[in-house]
Amino acid sequence: MTKKQIEAEMAELKSDYVRIQGDVEKATSFGVNTSTGEKKMVEIEERMKELNQKLDEIE
Repeated sequence: MTKKQIEAEMAELKSDYVRIQGDVEKATSFGVNTSTGEKKMVEIEERMKELNQKLDEIE
């Protein structure tokens, strides 16, 4: 995986995270179960950590 590919995936993940975070906040305000969204956010955070480590190894 190249630095450019890692950065592109990270940008996509950040966008997804922000979108999901907004959905979770809206759902919370309506009293809807947010566990699925919260789980997805944790998965994104873990993937971001992995990508940051790969990026550190490249640089």
